[in-house]
Amino acid sequence: MATTNPELASPTARAPRSALYEGWKQLRTPIVYLLPALVIMMVVTFYPLAFQVWMSFTDYGVIKEEGKQTLNPFGPGGTTPSNYRPAQFVGFKNYLDIITNNPQFVARLGGNFDFWRLLAFNLWWTFSNVGFHVALGIIIAVLLNVEGLWGRKIYRAIYILPMVLPNIVVATVWRNMFDDQYGSINQLINLFITPFGLDPVQIRWFNQIQDPIPGIGLPLSYYAMLIANIWLGWPFMTIVATGALQSIPKEMYEAASIDGATGMQQFWRITLPLLRPAMVPAAMVGIVTTFNLFHVIYFMSGGGPLGRTEIMVTQAFKLINVNQLYGVAAAFSVIIALVLIPIFLITNKISRATESYDV
Repeated sequence: MATTNPELASPTARAPRSALYEGWKQLRTPIVYLLPALVIMMVVTFYPLAFQVWMSFTDYGVIKEEGKQTLNPFGPGGTTPSNYRPAQFVGFKNYLDIITNNPQFVARLGGNFDFWRLLAFNLWWTFSNVGFHVALGIIIAVLLNVEGLWGRKIYRAIYILPMVLPNIVVATVWRNMFDDQYGSINQLINLFITPFGLDPVQIRWFNQIQDPIPGIGLPLSYYAMLIANIWLGWPFMTIVATGALQSIPKEMYEAASIDGATGMQQFWRITLPLLRPAMVPAAMVGIVTTFNLFHVIYFMSGGGPLGRTEIMVTQAFKLINVNQLYGVAAAFSVIIALVLIPIFLITNKISRATESYDV
């Protein structure tokens, strides 16, 4: 008697499952777990970002010549308010007004706006601060890592203080310290110069227009804020460097000492190369943070004198709260992102921060 294959004979034999179905079966459970977080991210992050990009191509804002314009189309009882006007699409006009310093646009902002000067100062402010932060952070971490140093734990607890204080408190305290009449900085200077018969000084740190160093083009308020932000920024770098120092084997220093290496040679040939994997990402975080450092600029100098210490985030803030040009401010924020992305990529390329390597 001939035999038949039951799988071939049965009309209801199950067809082989496709690779697409098998892949979906493996991803189904992870997607279910990730879906709540994705929904929250869509509402909290992605929708505001997309809405901001859309706003940057419109005249969204308060139209002064038409009276106060409401941004809410739903008034009392669900009716549309009489002073509501929907935003009009203007294309790249907001971007062009910003980067070309359109005279009419500049006049609306008070006449002190210059995008390219603003960008140049923002970049200089960022890299000059981060350079001091990284250098001081490494030096102080190395000094506090010396064996037998008395009170080392106390010092490490104290230098965290700038990081735990509220930003507005830090900026306000430093602003008061640099006050031209009652600030402690001027009083300290007078304490040293008056015994030599010199007249007391009353330095106007945030209002002096003339550059203290001819040819550099930086106002005195920049140096005051630089001092304040150095005090604020080096503890983070010191914490990162201290953690990296703990991972360096002591045997390497012992072997270098046996080979006759001096302390400075050990620092340049052992300490710095082994700190690099930790300090480069920390420096990149510092670049992004300092580039967008709002509170020091806004609460100390307010961007003065004459807008010369304004940075991009403080200018965007004023576009919203002073000028009420929400569409222009949205375009300005997009430009900030477009400036930061190349900085991050170039810094990452130069430093190879995301590559793994052996020292």
